[in-house]
Amino acid sequence: MDQQESFISHLVELRNRLIKSLVAVLVVFLSLVWWAKDLYALLAAPLLAVLPQGGQMIATDVVGVFLVPVKVVAWLSLLIAMPVVLYQAWAFVAPGLYAHEKRFAVPVMIASCILFVIGMAFAYFVFFPGMFKVMASFTPQGVAWMTDIDKYLSFVMGMFLAFGAAFEVPVVVVLLVLMGIVSTAKLAEARRYVIVGAFIVAAVVTPPDVASQFMLAFPMCLLYELGILVGRLLEKRRD
Repeated sequence: MDQQESFISHLVELRNRLIKSLVAVLVVFLSLVWWAKDLYALLAAPLLAVLPQGGQMIATDVVGVFLVPVKVVAWLSLLIAMPVVLYQAWAFVAPGLYAHEKRFAVPVMIASCILFVIGMAFAYFVFFPGMFKVMASFTPQGVAWMTDIDKYLSFVMGMFLAFGAAFEVPVVVVLLVLMGIVSTAKLAEARRYVIVGAFIVAAVVTPPDVASQFMLAFPMCLLYELGILVGRLLEKRRD
């Protein structure tokens, strides 16, 4: 009976945490939805900047001109409300963690969020302008380069997720060291394989041009080295 009551109480708490997270996202969404068109224009700015004179984006879906900007606001609302969502998740799982797990969980969570946002910013300010310029330079004469706004959003969100995940490399490396799964010496020895793997991942994820692949693989390699450096500092502190 006690176990059943405990299980139900956990379900109730989980429901309350989820409701609070959804309310936070909804509040941000309702605050931003009136600027949905402007936010999509801001998201499309890297492509619009390199389109030839008279070039424009198109909407092939009847309701796409409404749904696509709303999708942008929804994703942005989730990103802005992420601190609240993560806090609710942390408040739910924290009572079941040991003291040393709590000590490392918060810095890891904060670092993960910061690195993910940095990865998205890198994609928007560095990757997109460079990649779109390369695409524009290869556009044949007489070809009108236009894209559907929904397809553009799907491409951009995919790249945001790819670069955000790629920038989590230092966190993964540090976690491997903290959990004692591998040492920084072994990680350093595996450097050449990681570099090859980074370029393979970049070749799969990014468009098929060398510049785009390099712009993803090179930061991944640098961040791997950063993770090793932080891992060494933690090893010295632990010793």
